[in-house]
Amino acid sequence: MRPEFHYTPATNWMNDPNGLLYYKGLFHLFYQYNPEGDQWGHMSWGHATSSDLLTWTELPVAIRDDERAMIFSGSAVVDHQNSSGFGSIENPPMVAIYTEHQEEHQAQGLAYSLDEGVTWTKYANNPVLDLNKKDFRDPKVTWDSARQHWLMAVALPQEFIIQFYKSDDLKSWTHLSNFGPVGAVGGIWECPDLFELEVDGTTKWVLIVSLNPGGPVGGSATQYFIGDFDGTTFTQTEYLDEIKWIDFGADYYAAVSFNDAPDNRRIMIGWMSNWDYAKFIEANPYRGQMSLPREISLEKIDGQIELIQKPVREAAHLVRDIEITNDPIVIAGGIKMGFDPATQTVYVDRSMSSINSAMHSVPVKASTGVVKAQLVVDKGSLELFIDGGRQVITDLFLL
Repeated sequence: MRPEFHYTPATNWMNDPNGLLYYKGLFHLFYQYNPEGDQWGHMSWGHATSSDLLTWTELPVAIRDDERAMIFSGSAVVDHQNSSGFGSIENPPMVAIYTEHQEEHQAQGLAYSLDEGVTWTKYANNPVLDLNKKDFRDPKVTWDSARQHWLMAVALPQEFIIQFYKSDDLKSWTHLSNFGPVGAVGGIWECPDLFELEVDGTTKWVLIVSLNPGGPVGGSATQYFIGDFDGTTFTQTEYLDEIKWIDFGADYYAAVSFNDAPDNRRIMIGWMSNWDYAKFIEANPYRGQMSLPREISLEKIDGQIELIQKPVREAAHLVRDIEITNDPIVIAGGIKMGFDPATQTVYVDRSMSSINSAMHSVPVKASTGVVKAQLVVDKGSLELFIDGGRQVITDLFLL
């Protein structure tokens, strides 16, 4: 059942994507990885690269846990100006910003690579940001080109708060502001991502926040907020009284986007699983897989700004254009999808699946009773992009 075009490690446990970036023709995918087994533990950063977002080459473990801490989720940047001093202008360092996890303490640390991500050295003066908290994690760092400094979004999970910080050198961080609690707060907040997108002649900022539990179909899920960012504060401006979900299936979590993707593309990957049952999925001999990379954009439709997700263009040959009606479409082994005119919803029925049998649905506007969609099916999974990518359902169905 190993997927054909969704990334899996050769062996062992994998969860959240980390450190996504593009450099010198390669997309780098780092991820939460257990080098010692097929269940969660010994969290370290695995590493794979790809030139086309579909065919991945697994590399040696990038950043290993040690007696000090496990290496939890985070991000990575190419420090072109060598602001950190870890490399040089001629050979800029790749810098990872991650959470050092100890049993009762989490803080943010650095590691750097001078060989394009193959080998890493942990910064001797870690941690670089410490609030003396048990739960404080998942830093996403980007370069704020308008203000010429580094910008971090990081989660206070138990408080349902995303904090923003700035830095000139990746080592010393200044607090800017807090966002939250707002939106879905049924579980802890994790894995933030903040980025800017053009829409209708202006720009808006999108803040991604993962949630576990409390998703729309139970367990873990990913929500988003659309607003403005003035360099200090993120202010939500759209859908103030509505929870906006990235995905209405069960298996899209901890989604984050690539730094420095070419042609100003915003490309996102999520972990294709759910904390409700991830540890029970049979290991073959890996456990865990990544979603198909998605291209993210904003469109103004009928006066509203909509978040649009589509399979990356590199995957065009894998995408099936379909029309969904009240006549169910069978995908594989009894897994089916259709349109329910009574409730005006598109559904995926995986009640025949070996995992967490359930019906997952999303409201759509379909006065004609026909919904256009794009479908991507791999071994044991489906991703359904509905109504031009305005809604998505991602589900495993390991038969």
